Amino acid sequence: MGASMAANLLKAGAPLTVWNRTPGRAAALVKAGAREADSPSGAAAASDMVIICVSDTPDVEAVLFGPGGVADGAREGSLVIDCSTISPDATRDFGRRLAEHGVGLVDAPVSGGSEGARLGTLTMFVGGAEPDVARARPVLEAVGKTITHLGPLGSGQAAKAVNQVVISGVYLGVAEGIVLGLKAGLDPHRLVEALSGGSAQSWVLANRSGRMIDDEYPLGFRLALHRKDLGIALELAEQTGTMLPLAMLAAAMEDRLVVQGHGDEDLSVVARVIRELSGLT
Repeated sequence: MGASMAANLLKAGAPLTVWNRTPGRAAALVKAGAREADSPSGAAAASDMVIICVSDTPDVEAVLFGPGGVADGAREGSLVIDCSTISPDATRDFGRRLAEHGVGLVDAPVSGGSEGARLGTLTMFVGGAEPDVARARPVLEAVGKTITHLGPLGSGQAAKAVNQVVISGVYLGVAEGIVLGLKAGLDPHRLVEALSGGSAQSWVLANRSGRMIDDEYPLGFRLALHRKDLGIALELAEQTGTMLPLAMLAAAMEDRLVVQGHGDEDLSVVARVIRELSGLT
């Protein structure tokens, strides 16, 4: 995700300094014109804005505040844009800590998968103070298509949690429909064509039903990451007194798949559970 977003910033003409936790992973970006820093601190020292896209809350904290972190090198008045999907509470805490260094923070978690990152069509859920969001918007527009400011810091993360709850239901619904069609003897490809012309149409049906039909799940959005995101959503639900029975079911099914060794496959692998429960192996 981050590499594709960085590539789109280069295409937009932005001078770019990059850093990756895995040595060598930034080589293609450097070849395309980016400068490589030796630490997050070095990247921050060379930049007015720092964009972070990593996996989880502890990763963001380490990049920001660990040894050689962004906070050590960030200029006063600079801005951090966090495109990771993490805890809303942690985001607000990170904002307070960065403010002590005179640095602003915008949370802008993304949706759209690897395809959206590559094509620059990501949906971005944005939280932060209005002046910070206005400053960040040109950068966000270089990597995303639908950019919505939802409120103060942490609001973007809360909205992303809602998004992950919704898509868990869509993936399960499409998986159940595909398996039911297969068990009923329908041609699955003609079935998808028919469904696509009605109210069942969705991005998941259009882009992931083929994987569910073939029972093959090459990586697009890693199941283990979605399970992490559901954990954030379920924590938010507990804090707000919200009952999410479908998300809880999805989380249990995803836990089963992770134990079976499928955590690194695409989220559409939830169809494998439906197949197994239906005797379709």
